[in-house]
Amino acid sequence: MAAHPPLHPDGPLSLALAVVGSSTVPLLLLDDVLKVIAASASFCRVFQIDPERILGRFLGELGTGEWNKPQLRVLLEATARGNADIDAYEMDLKGPRRGVRKLVINAQRLDYAADQPIRLLVTVEDVTDARAEDQLRDDLLREKCILLQELQHRVANSLQIIASVILQSARRTQSDETRLHLKDAHSRVMSVAALQQQLAASRLGEVELAHYFIQLCKSIGASMIHDPARLTLSVEADDSSADADVSVSLGLVVTELVINALKHAFPGGRSGAIRVGYESHDGAWTLTVADDGVGMPKDAASATPGLGTSIVEALARQLHAQIHVEDQNPGTRVSLIHSPLTLVQNPSLSASSPV
Repeated sequence: MAAHPPLHPDGPLSLALAVVGSSTVPLLLLDDVLKVIAASASFCRVFQIDPERILGRFLGELGTGEWNKPQLRVLLEATARGNADIDAYEMDLKGPRRGVRKLVINAQRLDYAADQPIRLLVTVEDVTDARAEDQLRDDLLREKCILLQELQHRVANSLQIIASVILQSARRTQSDETRLHLKDAHSRVMSVAALQQQLAASRLGEVELAHYFIQLCKSIGASMIHDPARLTLSVEADDSSADADVSVSLGLVVTELVINALKHAFPGGRSGAIRVGYESHDGAWTLTVADDGVGMPKDAASATPGLGTSIVEALARQLHAQIHVEDQNPGTRVSLIHSPLTLVQNPSLSASSPV
């Protein structure tokens, strides 16, 4: 293979000068002691430096001395020695007219040949306006999140008022069937209010599911379990988190399944326990609600699905999860199982008692 002809002594410098001269972004070409060999017109314009007086001056002498930054000098000297590269180094520059500007600096050593002088190519980007826009966007997002939490508080309070009105109506009615339906409606409204309270109290962004389920079950138990010594409601969950939309759906599933267990699993004052479980791994998760009650009725397959069944089925489809119902002898275990590898078509609760 033929050897490349040697570079002309002025070749590397001429090429670097051409690059700097044609650049539309602020560029500096420095030597090994940080003297300016060339500067782009955009650099002089952006930082208001006389192009006639910039060549041959040290970087720290530019302007009124605002470029005399010890840390920047150390980094550039290390780059000139080949010990480092400056990649997106951020610094503040306080100019005499434009105030404090936020800059992003990149620098690299230009290596042509061992006998060539050291050159540094320095790129300077003014990101002041972009950072201000980012800060404004963050402030607006934070304000919206605060307003959303306030709205959640108000919604939860309103739901509790509605639940109270429904309960008062249930107490006044003379019809046992109407009273039963009103109490059922009261329980569901209270469960939705509990969901809203937990979301309002949670941190912005991801919701810690263990704490969320525990507080939710405390709210359900307080409104529906009149004798905690007879019935217990507990939670066993790992340290998983979920976004607000998913946590709402999971919370509604837990509420419907717990209400179902409270209504059907412990007739005649029977004592027992309801356990809510959640575990996840590599994108797959399982949510379970199990009880040690009387189990599924013998005619469960022919039972007419209730409103709760339809709600859980719809939520399962939304969560891309399958529903599995097991007779535990004693009791019943209902699981929602989500796997990223499984396409869920029609989850059902055909084996469960009406919710």
